Amino acid sequence: MASNKLLVLGFSVSALFFSPLGFLAVVQTPLFFVFHQQSDIIYLLLYVDDIIITSNDSSLLDSFARKLNYEFATKDLGSLSYFLGLEATSTTDGLFISQLKYARDILTRAQLLDSKPIHTPMIVSQHLTSDGPAFSDPTLYRSLVGVLQYLTITRPNIAHVVNSVSQFLHAPTADHFLAVKRILRYVKDTLHFGLTFLPSAAPGALVVYFDADWAGCPDTCRSTFGYFIYLGDNLVSWSAKKQPTISHSSCESEYRALATTATELLWLTHLLHDLKSPFHQSLFSCVTTKVADLFTKSVSRPLFDFFHTKLHLERTWPVADVHQRKVEMTHSLFSSSPGALLKCQGVNAKGLLKAAPGKEEPQS
Repeated sequence: MASNKLLVLGFSVSALFFSPLGFLAVVQTPLFFVFHQQSDIIYLLLYVDDIIITSNDSSLLDSFARKLNYEFATKDLGSLSYFLGLEATSTTDGLFISQLKYARDILTRAQLLDSKPIHTPMIVSQHLTSDGPAFSDPTLYRSLVGVLQYLTITRPNIAHVVNSVSQFLHAPTADHFLAVKRILRYVKDTLHFGLTFLPSAAPGALVVYFDADWAGCPDTCRSTFGYFIYLGDNLVSWSAKKQPTISHSSCESEYRALATTATELLWLTHLLHDLKSPFHQSLFSCVTTKVADLFTKSVSRPLFDFFHTKLHLERTWPVADVHQRKVEMTHSLFSSSPGALLKCQGVNAKGLLKAAPGKEEPQS
């Protein structure tokens, strides 16, 4: 049974202290250290003067905490429950991560804590543009969008819409602020939502879902893409962004999404290797056979050479589930208009998003 603690150090601790104790720094994540000895593992995360340590052996964890307290003036805060706006709750299933207090603080700041909740974060088929009268308080707009971006740490269901409103920070309009208010009313409707992480006795596979629209931005004709990456049944990475260049076809747009997603997948594989966490071969879930063919077959097209030159990547990952109805694909919540999709089974598929233990999920 894994254990964890939250410690507070009186001053900053450098990696020079942890290395002699057998800890190795994780290259992919600064100030993250791993101790591995036979079957025993300790993970240590350092943030300023706070430390989170977790281990698969409670006695080993207590021993290291005592050693740390001997060297430094530390305060043991017990089991991890709150850290940087994230709330951690142990359940019978695993670990539930949410941002309930943080979400309430956002609503209070926006004076929407008593507002009427709404079941979708965006109007179906709505595409925001730069046209329209300027919003009177751009500082408020930027502040609210900024805190919403941090809320997406546990709310992948709003990643797409938050990315959409964040593209107008330089000159927000009244329509943009109305879109932000709608997101906040949706947050009010899903206050108790968060992510559940389930333990697994056997190594899980890294499963990737990705998609992209084509020329979806009315102002720039650039495409938006998104991806989910699961480790077993646990969602570990997600993103929704507008592509930096214009694609000349839907296939090119999706292939660019594939390239970016593969970069994140490579980073995760190296991270899991450093964490001594075993996993099975990665699986990609594509939308179209054209993208799958470009990824799996020996198709020579100069237009897509950037994928191989940029990533130096061989076509070794298998592509799974080439044909799926888009309404059943959870990753479509990122790159498609989310209004109708939020009512489909993809919202809570594979533990994507659930209400806190003991709380009922809102009805759509």
